[in-house]
Amino acid sequence: MKILNASIHGILDYATVIVFASAPSLLGFSGAPAMLAYLLAVVHLAMTVLTDMPLGLVKIIPMRLHALVEMLVGPTLIAAAFLAPTLVLGAQVFFIASGVAICAVWLFSDYASATQSD
Repeated sequence: MKILNASIHGILDYATVIVFASAPSLLGFSGAPAMLAYLLAVVHLAMTVLTDMPLGLVKIIPMRLHALVEMLVGPTLIAAAFLAPTLVLGAQVFFIASGVAICAVWLFSDYASATQSD
């Protein structure tokens, strides 16, 4: 069931950027986990700003590619927390929860609505 249209998806994408950017300060992790969170914030912001959807600003990345990236990032975050625990030491729960949330947004997003909303 695709209950998230492209506009709501865009709002959630910008919220995700804020979560990744603020997590190290709010949750008190540093080092590699903090750098990973900041990197994810920058990449997610770039993807959102550049995606061809209602809240995208430059609209050069097709929504299908945006969807593919999210489909890969969510499970990768979950796997990283289990397979490379030293990479995310002290922040495993955050990265697992983030991965689950990204998977859920991917699953429930109506990516086709991006072209219908313009």
